Amino acid sequence: MNLHTRLLALSALVAAPLVAAPTALAAVPQSSPAAVPAATCSVSGILDNGKVHLSGGGFNQGTAHVFGSDGFGGTVEIGQNGGFQIMNVPPAQYSVRQGGEVTQCSGFSG
Repeated sequence: MNLHTRLLALSALVAAPLVAAPTALAAVPQSSPAAVPAATCSVSGILDNGKVHLSGGGFNQGTAHVFGSDGFGGTVEIGQNGGFQIMNVPPAQYSVRQGGEVTQCSGFSG
C-alpha cells in the first residue's frame, strides 16, 4: 500500500468518530431543568380561640387569592421566599389560587 493510500485510510478512520459524535450526542436525552417545587398550603389545628392559622410555601412572589369553604377569602401577598401566613381565620377547607394554579390546603378535617 503506498503512502497516499495509507493517509486516506487513516484520515477516514480518524474522521469517522468526529462525524458520528454529533449524531450520538443528539440521541442522548437532555435532562430537563430542575423542577420548580410544588406550592403547598396547610391549615393548623383549631386553636384555643376557635380559629386556625393558614400558611404556605413554594409560591411565586406576588399576590395570591385565598378561598375558604365557609366563604372566607381574600388576597395574600407572597413574600420573596415564596411563603405566606394568615393568622386567626375561621376553620375551613382552604385553597390558594395564583395565576392558573390552584393549591388545596391540607390539615382541615372538619
